[in-house]
Amino acid sequence: MAPDLNNDSPDRALLVIDVQNDFIPGGALPVTGGDQIVPLINRIAGGFRNVVQAQDWHPAGHASFASSHPGRKPFEVIELPYGPQVLWPDHCLQGSEGALFHPLLNIPHTQLIVRKGGNPAVDSYSAFTEADQKTTTGLAGYLQEKGISTVYVVGLALDFCVAWTALHARGKGFVTYVVLDACRAIDSDGSLERAMAEMQEAGVIFIESRQLLVAP
Repeated sequence: MAPDLNNDSPDRALLVIDVQNDFIPGGALPVTGGDQIVPLINRIAGGFRNVVQAQDWHPAGHASFASSHPGRKPFEVIELPYGPQVLWPDHCLQGSEGALFHPLLNIPHTQLIVRKGGNPAVDSYSAFTEADQKTTTGLAGYLQEKGISTVYVVGLALDFCVAWTALHARGKGFVTYVVLDACRAIDSDGSLERAMAEMQEAGVIFIESRQLLVAP
């Protein structure tokens, strides 16, 4: 199943996930090749009238940081009250350079920026719902009020924030596409394979950017 090329339709939105300095090579939590997708995302976004950007926005001492748990190291998994939590290097601290969007990301018509991960006790991969699976960001209501029924997801990282956003979009009833070549993954301990399987089972549709872009 592939979408048509009418990306300017008012019932469609592009969700650009966490294209921030700390997730780019050289950042605190780099995703290999994260910088390579920026020009492609800019081009894709140019065809959408509705664009939302998600932005990781953590306070110091966040529960998802390995540094907040003495004796623990990044990428270990611990149990928090809401379930398993991967521990990360400190990243995307509120107001820091690392939390800013990549300087070459150029989407001036973005209508909404969803900041997530601001609760110091709960992580938030998804742009829709925090990791406790209860606390919402308000994004679903925003999209529904605008009459949007279909979302396309791009950004970082495919196996975490992109995947969780896509899964929650499906759970909210949106037709959901992930543009695979406009994403990059961390792929820690089989995380990419698991995320792809979960998305496929949930009915997320995988496409490539060529299915969205009209040749210049």
